[in-house]
Amino acid sequence: MQAVGIVVEYNPFHNGHAYHLEQAKKVAQADIVIAVMSGDFLQRGEPAMVDKWTRTKMALAGGVDIVIELPYVYSTAPATDFAKGAISLLSAIGCDSFAFGSEDGSIQPFMNTFQLINSHRTEYNALIKESLKTGASYPKSLHYAYEQLSQKFPATYIDLGQPNNILGFHYIEAAIALGSNIKPLTIPRIVAGYHDALQEGATIASATGIRKALATTNTLQCVQDFLPKSSFEYIADWHGTYGEFASWETFWPFLQFTLIRHTPHELTRYAEVSEGIENALIKAAKTSYSFSSFMEKIKSKRYTWTRLQRMLTHIYTGFTKEQLQSFDAPSSIRLLGMSKKGQAYLGMHKKDISLPLISRVAAIDDAMLAVDIHAAEVYNLSVEHGTKEYSLPKDYQTPPIRF
Repeated sequence: MQAVGIVVEYNPFHNGHAYHLEQAKKVAQADIVIAVMSGDFLQRGEPAMVDKWTRTKMALAGGVDIVIELPYVYSTAPATDFAKGAISLLSAIGCDSFAFGSEDGSIQPFMNTFQLINSHRTEYNALIKESLKTGASYPKSLHYAYEQLSQKFPATYIDLGQPNNILGFHYIEAAIALGSNIKPLTIPRIVAGYHDALQEGATIASATGIRKALATTNTLQCVQDFLPKSSFEYIADWHGTYGEFASWETFWPFLQFTLIRHTPHELTRYAEVSEGIENALIKAAKTSYSFSSFMEKIKSKRYTWTRLQRMLTHIYTGFTKEQLQSFDAPSSIRLLGMSKKGQAYLGMHKKDISLPLISRVAAIDDAMLAVDIHAAEVYNLSVEHGTKEYSLPKDYQTPPIRF
């Protein structure tokens, strides 16, 4: 059975994702689709709007055959490590290819871009340092270095100012660095860009646009046309149970408490917290009535919004620099859900899977998996605060969803 891998967050699963899924299977001529999906905290440093088990159900209902978890260590990491973890897992589970959505829509410019940067790595790094000295952020410095190189050595390259192109580049970079035979494929994004708001009369929108619409309106119906029926029902059930979707705004009282209870020195222990910002975090937390007001006080030219959010995610979950440095590569494959075809694939390829495949975690002693379980626990506690009963799945007790 031929398998194509995809890297997803499904926050939430929408019509654009359904299109990408269909096209990935078609272009790869694959029998099944395997999705490596972020858990309860995401790459831009924020909690998922609904938990990973609900998003797994959306994925399976939408046509994914196997859903595996991208560990917290990678799902909340900068693009390079995010891609490394994802491609490692898709390779380990036996995917023949992986398909990603991109603004470019053609694979050769990605390969040209990789060759350009890889062949001029010393010059590229020197240009990055030159830009950083001016006070530019790291992402802006990367883009500056890339623009300088691409002007010097003309060819058909991708626009590395576009978010999906950036991730796609790092997926290819990771596959080559890992020595994997997995074949890269790309599907062009259609209709909506990454940050676009909902467009009247359209049926495809970005996940960002959908979340913004849900956050600024009092009705779920505003997003109904942009989601498959099953996804809409899952988010409607969630909203009916908890009254709101998970976000930093809803988590703010808990994040605020977490920040204030620490000393500045203690905050420096956490992953991605760079020396000097700890005092500003505590000072702003003491005087902010919301997450957005807090972020307005701490954002700066030096720190991007995403970098700050990832920093806060690690403080919130208690994930330290020491823990981060102790992990080098995925240690296992956490199975979240599967269709009947997915189950058949696992049965046929069991001997070829190069990492332990874990379906029940209660008896497993694995440090990376323990981080995932802890992250799920603090996510659940924040979501369920104030409810009469705890209804979210307990991560260490939950078996894979069979669809």
